[in-house]
Amino acid sequence: MAKVQYYGTGRRKKSVARVRLVPGSGNITVNKRDLDEYFDLETLKVQVKEPLIITDTIDKYDVLVNVNGGGFTGQAGAIKHGISRALLKADSELRPILKKAGFLTRDPRMKERKKYGLKKARRAPQFSKR
Repeated sequence: MAKVQYYGTGRRKKSVARVRLVPGSGNITVNKRDLDEYFDLETLKVQVKEPLIITDTIDKYDVLVNVNGGGFTGQAGAIKHGISRALLKADSELRPILKKAGFLTRDPRMKERKKYGLKKARRAPQFSKR
């Protein structure tokens, strides 16, 4: 018997998360490590679990995530986006809940490019009168 799986890809900044939802007891595995082991900050753990909590599916699915690129904050956002998209494939009736919470919208904010003559995107060199 084939096991039912739902896939979703989430992106944020430079991070890309490939998410698999498998019917289970609510375990979340990120890059073959437990969620608590992967993310140190409690706020990031809560952010990752948000789509499951808001749709009351926290104990219905095991979440398997492959995430790469960016920093831990961007990765948490990408995982949240991927879980939301996978939940949508699992049950399309969850769309209004996820849409209202803003979990289906990809965050378009990216790092601004560096400009010549400046140290960073907007940071100018220190001014000296002499």
